[in-house]
Amino acid sequence: MKRFGALLTLVFTIITVLTGCESLLVLDPKGPQAEVQANDIKMSIYIMSFIVLVVFGLLAYMLIKYRASKQGKDYEPPHIEGNIVVEAICVGIPILIVAFLSFMSVKSNYAVESTPKGYENKKPLVVYATSSNWKWHFSYPEENIETVNYLYIPTDRPIEFKLYSHGPITSFWIPQLGGQKYAMADMVTTLHLAADVPGEYMGRNANFSGKGFAENTFNVKAMPQDEFDDWVKEVKGTAKPLTEQKFNELLEPGHLGQLTFTGTHLGFLPPPEGENGGHNHGSHSAKMGNEENEASESTLKSEHNHH
Repeated sequence: MKRFGALLTLVFTIITVLTGCESLLVLDPKGPQAEVQANDIKMSIYIMSFIVLVVFGLLAYMLIKYRASKQGKDYEPPHIEGNIVVEAICVGIPILIVAFLSFMSVKSNYAVESTPKGYENKKPLVVYATSSNWKWHFSYPEENIETVNYLYIPTDRPIEFKLYSHGPITSFWIPQLGGQKYAMADMVTTLHLAADVPGEYMGRNANFSGKGFAENTFNVKAMPQDEFDDWVKEVKGTAKPLTEQKFNELLEPGHLGQLTFTGTHLGFLPPPEGENGGHNHGSHSAKMGNEENEASESTLKSEHNHH
């Protein structure tokens, strides 16, 4: 009885604490990509909750129906070889569940990896989001401005993030706009997002990258296009230019506040794309390079055999 009271107290305590928590950001989407993922999470929760309830219901039924009875000690239950219906249910239902979840996951993966639904005919805003220990640098090549630790984006317009890192592998994540994606030092990855609702959102590095990882965050503000254009004009009229020397100082490990510059670091420190990329094995130039290497190896082997 004491154990039951303690368990009941624990349950009520947990419920009381959780009622004071804010809603989970991943379940409060503000963009089409985040909405797809939130729907998948909710669907998975519903399916798993249904399974748990059914299993515990069957367990209670079995315990009650087949509990110990007043049969004699010499009683032997009837021999049963098997039940095709029960076996089909035990095997078939898990297969159907896994197949449905797999189909749902693959479909949503294709959706979040492409341009957000409804934005296919709109020109995307390209932003290079790069990380360093422990900061985020956002370069707007078309607007020719750069910010540190904060991001301004227009609503109702697709955002195409180009992600890479100036240090260890990090993970770019804005929970209310979409899922995370890794930023690496030797390649550029692309993340498609969009914001339907103006507001301020939290962004962070979701991959442990050293002692400053906990504060490796950034602020995101989504606003109408005209307000975004006004902000760009203001930055160009007031911010200082970003020099190579200043950018090298920014790359030093440590934490900084929010900074704004005209110009970007992409001119003097280009991203690892094309010939500069470490993961370009499928490109035409990479194939040509492989063919040249193979030809050189063949020549060396023939010369060696000749001698």
